[in-house]
Parts: sequence; C-alpha cells; structure tokens
Amino acid sequence: MEDQQQKKYQLMTETPVSRLIPRMALPCVVSMLVTAFYNMADTFFVGMLKSNAATGAVGVVFSLMAIIQAIGFFFGQGSGNFISREIGHKNYQEASEMASTGFFSALATGVLICVLGLLFLEPLAYLLGSTDTILPYTKAYLSVILLGAPWMTSSLVLNNQLRFQGSAAYAMVGITSGAVLNIGLDPLLIFALDLGIAGAAWATIISQFVGFCLLLIGCTKGGNLQIHLSHVKLKPYYYLWIFKGGLPSLARQGLASVATICLNQAARTYGDAAIAAMGVVQRIMMFGGSAMIGFGQGFQPVCGFNYGAGLYHRVKEGFWFSVKVTFVLLLAVSAAGFVWAPQLVSIFRDDPEVIAIGTAALRFQCVTFCLQSWVVMGNMCQQTMGLTVPATFMAVARQGLFFIPTVWILALTLGLSGIQMAQMVADLLTFLCSVPIQTWVLKKLSQPQNKL
Repeated sequence: MEDQQQKKYQLMTETPVSRLIPRMALPCVVSMLVTAFYNMADTFFVGMLKSNAATGAVGVVFSLMAIIQAIGFFFGQGSGNFISREIGHKNYQEASEMASTGFFSALATGVLICVLGLLFLEPLAYLLGSTDTILPYTKAYLSVILLGAPWMTSSLVLNNQLRFQGSAAYAMVGITSGAVLNIGLDPLLIFALDLGIAGAAWATIISQFVGFCLLLIGCTKGGNLQIHLSHVKLKPYYYLWIFKGGLPSLARQGLASVATICLNQAARTYGDAAIAAMGVVQRIMMFGGSAMIGFGQGFQPVCGFNYGAGLYHRVKEGFWFSVKVTFVLLLAVSAAGFVWAPQLVSIFRDDPEVIAIGTAALRFQCVTFCLQSWVVMGNMCQQTMGLTVPATFMAVARQGLFFIPTVWILALTLGLSGIQMAQMVADLLTFLCSVPIQTWVLKKLSQPQNKL
C-alpha cells in the first residue's frame, strides 16, 4: 500500500502538467459526458410520452436532484480536497479518517432528505415549481427519486474522493456503468413495463445504486483509501475542513437548484411548454459543459497534490493549461449549439412551441458560454487550495448573485425573452467579477513564500 502511494505521489508531483492533467482528466471527461448523457436520457424518453406536462415534471424534479447532488459534492469535495493535500504532505492516517467520515456523513444526510421529502411530498412539488397540470407527474417521479437519495449523495463522495487520490479511472468505472445501465433501463421500465414517468425515476435510482456498489469496490483497489465505519472520527476539526472545502460546491450546486426553481416559477406564467423548453435547454447546456467540468476535475488532484507539496509553480502552470484547453473546447461547443439549436431541442420534444422557446434560450446561452473556462477553472483552483472565501463567493456568483435577480428583473421587463436571455447576462457578469479575484490568486502563487 505504501509503495503504491509513493508511486502516486511521484506521478502527481513530477510528471509535466501538460501530460499529467490530460491523463487525470480523460476518465473524468468520459464520466461527465456519460453522466450528462444519461441525465438527458430521462428527458428524452419521457418526451416520447408526447406530454409537455411529463417533460416539464422531469425539469421540475431536476432542481431537487441538484440539491441532492449539492449535498454529495459538499461532503465529497470537502473531504476530497483535504485528502489530496494530506497525501501531498504524506499524512495518510488523517486522510483515511477523513475519507470514512465524509462518506458516512453524506449517507446519513441522504437518509434524512429521503424521509423529509416523502413526508412533505406535495408541498415540495409545488415549491420546486410544479403547476397543477404537472403535479401528478411530478409526484410520481419525485417520490421514487427520493428513495435513492442516500446512495446518490454517498456515490458522489466516493467519486470525488477517488478523483482527488489520482484514481479517476476507478471513479469512471462506477459512474459510467451506472449511466449505461440507466440508458438501458429507461425504455424497458417506461414503455415495456408501462410504468410511465415513474419508470424513468426507477431507472435512475437502480443505476445509481449499481454505480454506488462499484465505487465502493474501487476504494479497495490501487492503493486507495478504504472506507470503514471504524475509521469515522466525529472531530470538529474534520467537519471544519469539510465545510471549508465543500462550501463552494454546496453553494454552487445548491444555488443552481434554487436558480432552477426560480426559472420554473418565472416560466410557469407562459405555460407548460415554457417550463419544458427551459428544462430541455438546461440539460443540453449541462451536456455541453460536461467535458469542461471533467477536464477541471482532472486538474483538481494535480492542484491539490502540488499545493500540498509546496510546488506552487506547477499549480499555476496547470491552471493556465486547463483554461486554454477548455476555452477552445467551449468555443467549438458554443458554435455548434448556436447553429443547430432547433435540431438539438427537437431531439427531446417535437412540440413547435417548445422548440421555438428553447431555440432562442439556447442561442442566447451559447454567446457567453466559452467564458466559463476561466470562471470554472479559477473556482476549482481556489477551492482545491482551501481558499474558502473567494471560492465560495465565485461559486454563488453565477447562479445566486447574478442569475436569480437577473431572471426576475428581465422577466418583469422583457417577458419571455428576458427569461431566455437571463443566463447569458449572468454568465457575462460572473466572468467580469472573476477576473480580479483569480488574478490575485495567481499573483500570490508567484510568491511561494506567501502560502495562501
């Protein structure tokens, strides 16, 4: 075990970043693309039911799934950032204790979400943005998704911890296998077994459970930290670091959910077609940005190991390399999305009104999408280095500080057009805000004596 960990340490701190980051990123990119693809699978297959209400319900429940993911990322990123830095310090005992503490804390939180959600199912459905016509579909989908909350949260913890240990390949196997299974189960449960929208939800939680089991197995391989209940240490010290490392992710993912709820509430004025269209566009943009997120996830363990080892020049070099690669990638994705917007929206719903609304919204978002390369890489860099304040501020900026007020202001002043362009405006404001913050971080990294 120690020999494997020493080899991993040398790999992460000595390999040129232009070779190391792509190596770390490839499994993450595959995982993110497949995950985004199967996130769209429910929308695609439910769209075949030929119901705007059913398609809208998937978009409504998506906001709760974002909350569940936010909890998972909170514990996963919080514990994972700590783990990568401690391994960089060669402090394996505390890294092992943090791994188990983060995992079981997320599992318990998932159980709590499940119980409370089922107890208040209908009020929760309305809170998420459901209309009266969408409500029956929302309840059918939501009640099943809640059952999977415990392993959905804890799966994300395992996935993040494996990545931060430099074992992205094991994380990829767990995530992608569940995603492929979900795609296969969707048509079987929705149509063959005639479960309708509930079948899509069952497909999701069954596949998530299979992925969860494979991730647990991955923790026993390749010199990775193993998860044991006996390793759990309920120390305030550990939870403080989980909070510091995970708060940016919780803020980012949690506010993304709140932003989706606000978007649904604003769009409901224009009917189920508007809710369905904006839900489809969200899924498309998530898929479009998944490769960028995956590449950034490959950068994070490189950042954490080298920052922990005091090799600040490698952190800075890795950041610039990641920004350049992802900017070019997003520029290509934006161009394709702008040109083929109607065709992309029609894949999920062939209703003319949905296509018209979704096409405009998608094209607006493509205008500023490439700016996310700087914003996201900067935020990942800050979070992995443990810079809680700037990382959290930037995490809440896009969907919280800017998008939520923007969508309401533009909806009141410009109507549906304002809703469609709200994300574009929020992205531009976030980029302008992030430039001085990340510039300050890079300047500090050029002065190794001033450890941040």
